[in-house]
Amino acid sequence: MTETNLTSKNTLEKLKKTLENGGYTCVLSDGEQTVTSTKRGISPLIGLIESGKSFVGFAAADKVVGRAAALLYALMGVTALYAGVISAGALEVCNSNGIYVEYGKSVQYIINRNGDGVCPMEQATAQISDPLAAFEAIKQRLAQLGASNIR
Repeated sequence: MTETNLTSKNTLEKLKKTLENGGYTCVLSDGEQTVTSTKRGISPLIGLIESGKSFVGFAAADKVVGRAAALLYALMGVTALYAGVISAGALEVCNSNGIYVEYGKSVQYIINRNGDGVCPMEQATAQISDPLAAFEAIKQRLAQLGASNIR
């Protein structure tokens, strides 16, 4: 294991504990700054991106990571990610964007909040591999949905 992966592994273990013990939905840290959220869905990531702050080199822990969230983490420049649940599409995005990833459970796709189909954000980014294009597609889908699914 390379030193970078060992560092990522140690950082992810700390973030995973913070995620689980703090009741958060996502936690990001660069070792000096830590950002947490209890908001559901991709709302925290959209907010962080729109804040204009840099998260390049940060590690993240998140309860659920689908393809859309993985593309947003790639856009943010996150280098290591722990996901409680991760979709096959998200794993593909992480691998193609050089994001070191660990996870609790892998699933074919993320299920929508009603539990009766595919998450609309997963659908919106199914054919997208460019993180910036994904961000635009996600914002467009949220507008179509009236943003009800990120609150």
